[in-house]
Amino acid sequence: MTEPAPIDALGSAASTQRPAEASDDGPTSGRRRPTARSSRLAGLVYLRQRLTMYLIVAFASVLVNFILPRFMPGDPATQMIRDITNRTGAPPSGYQTRMIKARYGDPERPVLLQFWDYISRLVQGDLGQSSQYYPIPVTELIGRALPWTLYLAIVSTILGWMIGTYLGARLGWRPGRRLDAILTPVSMFFSSIPAFWLGLLIVWYLAYSNGWFPNQGAYNNSLEIDFSDPDFYLSALYHGALPLVTLIIVGFARWLFSMRNMMITTVNEDYVQLARAKGLPENRIRNRYAARNALLPNFTGLAQSMGGALTAVILAETVFIYPGIGSLLTGAQAARDYPVMQGVMLMVIFASLLFNFIADSVYVLLDPRTREVT
Repeated sequence: MTEPAPIDALGSAASTQRPAEASDDGPTSGRRRPTARSSRLAGLVYLRQRLTMYLIVAFASVLVNFILPRFMPGDPATQMIRDITNRTGAPPSGYQTRMIKARYGDPERPVLLQFWDYISRLVQGDLGQSSQYYPIPVTELIGRALPWTLYLAIVSTILGWMIGTYLGARLGWRPGRRLDAILTPVSMFFSSIPAFWLGLLIVWYLAYSNGWFPNQGAYNNSLEIDFSDPDFYLSALYHGALPLVTLIIVGFARWLFSMRNMMITTVNEDYVQLARAKGLPENRIRNRYAARNALLPNFTGLAQSMGGALTAVILAETVFIYPGIGSLLTGAQAARDYPVMQGVMLMVIFASLLFNFIADSVYVLLDPRTREVT
């Protein structure tokens, strides 16, 4: 006859049969693995928080844009009416005068009512009329100049990103070699030069001294803007070559250093060493294992850099007399054209916020840490 098992032994056996259930409520229980639904919800919560911050920044920008003319010395509304009268030879109509005062300061109306009128017109896309090119609307002037600026900003940013990322991957894969010793200081030198100063040197040597490239304009003035005409595209590429080269030289170094540093860190990771131990080709290890994982900061920073690229393009356009937002803003500052200056400032801020939100959305898709459930 066998003896019954001790109670302690039975309890220990029961506890070993259900380890997961016993550890669910324990103090050292692990984090529950998130489901696909909870991960999507966490990503949406992250985007909602970022969108709320961007909306607050956008509202603050609109508020500053409303306040600045009212703190300027003198009366911007009276100055604008005087400028319009001097340029056209006739004063604005009564309705136009009321609209100018409502937008740029009317001492007879309360500030809150002026701000409400300003917001109402801004929502409708009404940025006012330019005093320098009266009565052309500001939206029309920005619409003419914006495509040229976006062309320089997008093309120069993408090309600079591709060149810098590729060179950074090559340098970071084998740091300290001859190519790294040459390109790294050269890139550091060009990244420290302001875009407008490098543009002055380039336009002086290649345009004015040797005449190899045009020194101003976006296309040949003898041609009409016809997007179905190959000659127009060739002329636009020829006239935009110098500002594009300037922006690429100044901008690619940032991506080179970022990718190089990430590659140096990634090369020592365990999965890269395991791929080497398996005997995989070096090019495959570099491209599919190391560079693919080191690319994330550069990829997410691409959209964020578009806001800064707009500012660099605006400065470069003034050097090359390129008919973009930069030339428009320079002329507005010289003529004290407040509507154009305010419209350009709002456009640049809103574009920067939009590209930053796109970068956050891409980051949520690429980085699973933003979708972790806390």
